[in-house]
Parts: sequence; C-alpha cells; structure tokens
Amino acid sequence: MRLDKTAWRFGVAGFVSLTWTGVATAAPHIVPDPPPISSKSYVLMAAGTDRVIAERDSAAPLPPASLTKIMTSYVAAVELDAGRIALTDDVPISVGAWRTGGSRMFVREGTTVKLEDLLRGIVIQSGNDASVAVAEFIAGDEDAFGDMMNVHAKDLGLRDSRFVNSTGLPDDGHYSSAHDLAVLSARLIERYPDHYAMYRERAFTFADIEQPNRNKLLWRDKSVDGVKTGLTEAAGYCLVASALRDGTRLIVATMGADTDSQRFQDAQKLLAYGFRYYENRQLYEADEVLATPEVWFGTAESVAVGVSDALTITLPRGRYDDLEAVLDLPRNLEAPIDAGARIGTVRVTLEDEILAEVGLLARKAVPEANVFARMGDSIYLFFRDLLGGEPEAPEAAGS
Repeated sequence: MRLDKTAWRFGVAGFVSLTWTGVATAAPHIVPDPPPISSKSYVLMAAGTDRVIAERDSAAPLPPASLTKIMTSYVAAVELDAGRIALTDDVPISVGAWRTGGSRMFVREGTTVKLEDLLRGIVIQSGNDASVAVAEFIAGDEDAFGDMMNVHAKDLGLRDSRFVNSTGLPDDGHYSSAHDLAVLSARLIERYPDHYAMYRERAFTFADIEQPNRNKLLWRDKSVDGVKTGLTEAAGYCLVASALRDGTRLIVATMGADTDSQRFQDAQKLLAYGFRYYENRQLYEADEVLATPEVWFGTAESVAVGVSDALTITLPRGRYDDLEAVLDLPRNLEAPIDAGARIGTVRVTLEDEILAEVGLLARKAVPEANVFARMGDSIYLFFRDLLGGEPEAPEAAGS
C-alpha cells in the first residue's frame, strides 16, 4: 500500500500515532443502495474479509434445506485434511442411508462406495443417501455426526446455526442463517481449496446415471465456481453462490425464495452489484515491516514491527486513494521484547469507518541490556521528560 506520511502525534494512553494517507480525489463516489431482492433473507459478503456488503435479515435462523450439506462437506474436508479418512476409502451403505428420502445419488444397501464418489454425490447431486452414508462412516451415526457439525459451527463462530442431521431434511431443531452459511462457505474455500474444487463440476456420473449440478449459475456465469442449492417446503428455494473476479471473491446466500428462477436471479443481481461497486485490496503482505520504533533498555536500538498475516480490506471501488492508515505505537517501548509480541496496532479507515484494525508484532526479540546501558537510558529519559522533550517519530516503511 503506497501511503504518504502526513503526520505523527502522541495518541491516547502514551501511544505515538503515525498516520499515512493517500491522495484524496475531488470527484464524489456514489454507491447506490443494493438492488431489490425477493428472497426472504440474504447476505452479500466479501470473502477474505467477511465484510457484509448488503443484507436483509441475514442472521435470521431458518430451515437451510440442502445448504446443510456445505457443513457436511466441511466436516469431511476437515477429516480428510487430518488424515483420519481418505478419498479412496470404501464406505459401507447402510439400510438407513439407502432408505433416506429426497434427492438421491442412488447408492445401494449392502454395497460399498468410494468416499470420493459419495462426496461428489453430496456436492453435485445433493444426494441425501450419500450424506447419511458419509455421516455414518465418519461419526458412527447421524446423531453423533450432528454433534460434530455443531462443534465445528461453534469453532467457526456461527451464532445462528444448529444442525441435527447431515442432509437438511426438515427438523424443528435444525436451522442456520444466510450469514452463517456465507461464513461457512468462505472458510471452506479458504482452508480446503482442493476439496472446494469439486463444487464447480457441472455433472457427476454414478451407476451409469449422469447427475447434473443443481447450481445453474455454473452455466450462466463463468466466474461462479460454487456453492450449493437447497429446497424443502419449509425452507423454500435457497442458494449459496460464490464468484471470483479480478482477485475479489464474493459470496451470496439467499434463503426463502418462492421459485427456482427467483433464487438465481437474486444471486445474479447481488453479485453484479457487489463486483460493480466493491473490491478487495491487499494493503500489506505477511511479515512486512511497517515501522522500526526506538527501543529503550535493550540490546538493540530499534525493532521492526509488522503484521503477521497479509492484510486485505474490502472497500468501494475508486476509494483506495482516500484511505488513511494509522500505526499506534507505545511512546516508550522498553525491552525485553519477545519475537511475535504485540507492540501496537495498525488501523485503516475510510472517512469515519474503520475497515481494518490488527496488531503490530515484533519481528525479532530484543533482550534486556546490561545494567550500565539501562542506567544510561534511564538518565536520558528522566531528563527528556523533565524538560518536556518529544521523542522522534519512529521510522516507517512504505510499500
């Protein structure tokens, strides 16, 4: 992020604030209201930042229908990544799995099916029989698998979800929200990209039956690469869709549409709006040095500080040059300092809105100096404070 240093000042609580801003443009930037959406509940979210761009009742707990299978798939991805199961595993098909109603991939009781095929049956065909077979294989039975789903939901911070089955078949105690399903999809895409790749496959053949992906957006929009449809009488027509354009990924979740075409039209309108008016921009790379503040009582005179992970923000298109970044650092930074210790904060704002606020971490350790060096620093600081002197602004690194 190329930001010009404009000022530094003492912040609150004895912190020094270093401020950088871009060159603001004079032309107004107008972002219109989101388009009218027919679905009962929806959210448009930027992946990578989880910023909500548009929503209506997105936290409402509703029947998720087969959108449940995103969590079923996520649990399987976790287990695969941990090495507890493998795509080549032969999964036995129980009577319960075979008899499960609703959408099916047509597995047969008493046979075994490769886990990889069952996962495609879940993701592409939305097979309830495949979902139950995988749940039983991973957890022993569906009740135990539901417990696993809820543990993962809690770990992911899903506040408006409770799962009791792997399929999404109606149950009064089974619900989720548009916001939670968007977050779940974002984590699936981010953490398990190889597993997510099957979501963009348009068809799957099993038992000599070609089964098309129910997500029609895969044919309508080449930037769409997932995620999942859902339908029950209680839930209505539901959809989670994700698209990637020019480095920005958006996720839209719609719940409670009245018709099949309505859910896809709603998603297309929201994606078009989001890509037209918003973008993701990476400001800082992981471990990038943002400043080298002075250190007292240590074996080094300064320490490099930066962010541990790449910092990306979602902002309206055309507003990058209007950003302001502030580094809040202690007025007197004292050793010893451990590598990775939080030293301060970087805060990125657009006008009065905080777009990001993350910790600044020490890149290296600074041990405490010997007693004579510490005594010298103490004397210097005593007289500096006595005379009302101001410290030098820490050196900052632009990028």
